[in-house]
Amino acid sequence: MKAIELKKRRISVADYHKMAEVGILPERGVELINGEIIEMSPIGSKHAKVVNKLNQILSVALNNRAIVSIQNPVIANDFSEPEPDVAILKYREDFYENEHPHGQDVLLIIEVGDSSIAYDRKFKLPLYAESGVPECWLIDLEKKEIHTHWQPIDEAYKFRELVQLGEIAKAQYFDLDLDTAQLFK
Repeated sequence: MKAIELKKRRISVADYHKMAEVGILPERGVELINGEIIEMSPIGSKHAKVVNKLNQILSVALNNRAIVSIQNPVIANDFSEPEPDVAILKYREDFYENEHPHGQDVLLIIEVGDSSIAYDRKFKLPLYAESGVPECWLIDLEKKEIHTHWQPIDEAYKFRELVQLGEIAKAQYFDLDLDTAQLFK
């Protein structure tokens, strides 16, 4: 008996957008990663609190020098459109009205995780590096620490640093300091 060979068809970002336009996809709760539609974990209250605090802290700190985008799409490549918790985007007067930002439009991506931290590290971090995002932070809610990564090379980042509670996370390519005590209190 011959085994049945199943073929997977990766979905492109263009196909993904068409699916959303005709109502096949839900408005929220999914993202496109490496050609596959991935259901995102529900957002818990601790996760939402930290994202809301980041939005407030970053908006004040950046003072209109950049765009703080919360849980909105970033086009990483032809087959991936993740929705990071926070993307700090290069400022544009049109606020990316006609197309979602691409990796080269991003200054820093921040992913907040409790149950999703391993997934973010395994799948999203390499995707962000490959798309040219210069810096990515993974915030581990359980351990109250930030894993900073910068200088992408292929699917990895050349440098990384662990920032623990009571320390300051510093962006590498623009003026931004984040006090972990303020974030986690």
